Amino acid sequence: MATQDKVFSLEGRVLKLDTAQDLEAHIGPLRAMDDVEEVRILGNTLGVEACKLLGEVLATKKSLKVANLADIFTGRLLNEIPEALSSLLTSILNLPNLRTINLNDNAFGLNTQAPLVAFLSSHVPLQHLYLNNNGLGPHAGILIADALSDLHAKKEAAKEAGQDVPYLETVICGRNRLENGSMLAWAKAFSLHNKVKEVKMVQNGIRQEGIEQLLTAGLNHATELKVLDLQDNTFTIKGARALAKVVPLWAGIQELGIGDSLLGPKGGVILADTLAKGQNQKLETLRLQYNDITSEGVKGFASAAKNGLPALKRIELNGNKFSEDDEAIVALQELLDERKEEYGGDVVDEDAWGVDSLSDLEELDSDEEEEEEEEEEEEEEEIPTEEKAEKLVKEAQEAQEAPTVQLKDDEVDALAKKLEQTGI
Repeated sequence: MATQDKVFSLEGRVLKLDTAQDLEAHIGPLRAMDDVEEVRILGNTLGVEACKLLGEVLATKKSLKVANLADIFTGRLLNEIPEALSSLLTSILNLPNLRTINLNDNAFGLNTQAPLVAFLSSHVPLQHLYLNNNGLGPHAGILIADALSDLHAKKEAAKEAGQDVPYLETVICGRNRLENGSMLAWAKAFSLHNKVKEVKMVQNGIRQEGIEQLLTAGLNHATELKVLDLQDNTFTIKGARALAKVVPLWAGIQELGIGDSLLGPKGGVILADTLAKGQNQKLETLRLQYNDITSEGVKGFASAAKNGLPALKRIELNGNKFSEDDEAIVALQELLDERKEEYGGDVVDEDAWGVDSLSDLEELDSDEEEEEEEEEEEEEEEIPTEEKAEKLVKEAQEAQEAPTVQLKDDEVDALAKKLEQTGI
């Protein structure tokens, strides 16, 4: 993180900056900062002309490392955003030290993907990408993932030419409706960017077939992964088996988020059994809320924590289907409390230790248990690999063919071409 004297910030001032003149009243300090390393423009709304001026100023800041451009288009018209975004991304494309770009909470979708795709496929210094809550959808999701695959080739070419090029280490792309249709493309991107350390793709409507593809044909290559958060997607036992297959490959993983993902009773047991084998010695945080995990699964996680996860500090299990006074949950609480006492230090962050509040547990009745067992048995019927692949390819094709309101093709193409012609 940059020191305060090297940060320019308009963060959260809720400014409505339509014109260059509107922005000029606030940008004087940035003009004067020759060694600025971080700019924070988030929480304001910028029009086309304001973005053009900001882009012109940013283009001169060769020391810039972090550009936080989150939430800067609130209230803007659909036809404004592509040109405004293009002005910004074109300007920062040539900045040699810009390694972090944050575009969270901007409504891009398919209509605004062209300048974004052109930038992401070309900005070789990119190391940390934050693209959360942008309304992408599966089609734009494919284009973004493909752009990252193209970026890998350009990074490799730059390395061969003797340049010092960072690996892509962080990809935050949640709340974007990526769905199954884009998972072939994302799996390919992660198989290439296999030095990635942090991946968060929460709440994307990814179903079990897509989860399986992402894990077993993409993230399985990311052997240096430290943080993985796939909460609020759909695993079922198929996804649980896929996770159990690949999690031993992540020896350095510290945080695993699979909450609200329908692991199911058997899925919980499968994951617990895998973690108990001791191949994830550095795992500190395990998020498993609202997954229909039963007493048997809790027993498995208690055993895993004791015998296979020596670094585990925090496990989240609220919203599952067991009793609060279950012997296994009590044992788990006692174990983590003991670790907190021994390793927590003088100042303890209580939210980083122990079992979470179990205020929303469910009781599992016998009828429900039988129904879930039947569903899991159906789920376990193995679909041939070729058939799985065909299904995902079909969903990808459907995603790309889905109708959408488009800008005029010549306008979008011109923006993309302008970016593509700009080189490092």
